[in-house]
Amino acid sequence: MFHLPSYRRLFAGAVSVAALALAAPLVLAQTDFPSHPINVVMTFPAGSGVDVVARTVQEPLSKALGQPIVIEYKVGAAGNVASEYVSRAKPDGYTVVFGTAATHGSNAALYKKLPFDVEADFVPVAPILDVSNVLTVNPDVMNVRTFKEFVDLVRANPGKYNYASTGNGTGTHMAFAEMNSKLGLNMVHVPYKGGPEAMQGVLKGETCCIMNQVQTVLTQYKAGKVRLLAVTTAKRVGVIQEVPTIAESGIPGTQGFESTTWFAIFAPKGTDAGVVAKFNGAVRNVLQMPEVRAKLEGTGNTVRLETPDQFRVTVRNNRAKWAEVVEKAKITID
Repeated sequence: MFHLPSYRRLFAGAVSVAALALAAPLVLAQTDFPSHPINVVMTFPAGSGVDVVARTVQEPLSKALGQPIVIEYKVGAAGNVASEYVSRAKPDGYTVVFGTAATHGSNAALYKKLPFDVEADFVPVAPILDVSNVLTVNPDVMNVRTFKEFVDLVRANPGKYNYASTGNGTGTHMAFAEMNSKLGLNMVHVPYKGGPEAMQGVLKGETCCIMNQVQTVLTQYKAGKVRLLAVTTAKRVGVIQEVPTIAESGIPGTQGFESTTWFAIFAPKGTDAGVVAKFNGAVRNVLQMPEVRAKLEGTGNTVRLETPDQFRVTVRNNRAKWAEVVEKAKITID
């Protein structure tokens, strides 16, 4: 029987111990996460659609992970301020960003000099939901009742009507720009610094309309202060079933029209796969809680359940889609 010399056995043992020591932090990162509060950095201000969703899942996600979820706002540049901050954060799972299809999709096409890469510098952790948009008008500024009437009026008055958005390059901006491009509509874009401000702009008559998230216009709609003309989804939205889709209008250029966005959690590149998997599992469990799902979908959204790998494909496809829209609509930010 072959025997290693004693010094070789000692060396081999030392190497094994060293290897275990190096592996220990990785194991701990996977099994002990999280051991202290998690900081979720918000891309848009308090009261925005993103914020409402984050607040909805904050408490149940805290319970699922066993640690407090702390929400921090770093607003500006269509979410780029928050994204840059998190891209430079320690990749340990304790600092993540609550992003959107705009911050981690269309912004890559809109901003030519981003200090980060929306794919390479982030790890997709988990999507939360898909958001339905709806064309919302102030009836005192634009007295139309159907999407066709809206299109006819805008075409008859090129450059006359201003539309609001929650900021340059945001989902509300991109959805409206995509529609205008497809239908050849000439309107003036008025960006606001967030959802509440944009909605107030419409209510005050500073702008005629906005392509806003269903969840953010429901209260004003039920109060009779705004009129909803058409949703941007492929199918009608349950909570406003009476509102048709844009595609249902039958206007040339609207066939198959669909423009939605998603909200999701991203971590800095280099975040341990075990941490990401545990975070993703907690999010998916929370989204399948009946009370959470009812609250999110009761305002016109659709819960999205995907693994990190599945969501990575979603992000890549979304980035390609909006790059095409930006090019066709000739939208520039820089």
